[in-house]
Amino acid sequence: MAAYVRSAPGTYVWLLILLMSTVALHRMSPHVEQSFLRQRSTNIHELSANPLRVFITSAMWMDGGRWPPYAVLYTVFHAQAERWLGTVRWFAVCVAAHVLATLASEGALLQAVRDGVAPPSALNALDIGVSYALAGIVGVLTYRIAAPWCYAYLTVVVLVYALPLATAPTFTEFGHFVAVLIGLACRPLTLGCAEPWNPKETLAALRG
Repeated sequence: MAAYVRSAPGTYVWLLILLMSTVALHRMSPHVEQSFLRQRSTNIHELSANPLRVFITSAMWMDGGRWPPYAVLYTVFHAQAERWLGTVRWFAVCVAAHVLATLASEGALLQAVRDGVAPPSALNALDIGVSYALAGIVGVLTYRIAAPWCYAYLTVVVLVYALPLATAPTFTEFGHFVAVLIGLACRPLTLGCAEPWNPKETLAALRG
């Protein structure tokens, strides 16, 4: 287990930061917590004032304080991607998905406010978390799997992210779907990495 953690240092350092920030949030009153998080949110108001700061700080906190599910998701997706791509390329995919999907979703929200579809209060809505980066990594992992298995994986990924957008659309769900597309667009970063994993070969090896 220790060797696995060392093979994906960026993933587990990030998880440790999220654990510490989650513990800190649990010590705050609900009112203080909401005010604290809103100042670190990538909403339109904060993006206009200090974009670099909120892009960084929004990825260090989780709204809701449920750390264990993210520990599982980071191990299943982020750690696998980091071990495959290397820390620098993995980080590049995370940043691209986090930043570009945020800009896309907040840009759509701003247009909705201008059109009168969304209230002006939405400009200062709470928008923090690490889900856009995760969605980007889920997308780029398509190239980690050999054909034809990668097509089944991609189908599941598209359904998981497209169905919520189609059935109960929100700007966050739109951002998630954009982040998956960004991950898929990061294929050039996968060139020169390990050969795609073939589940058939793994099954054959297990059967002896």
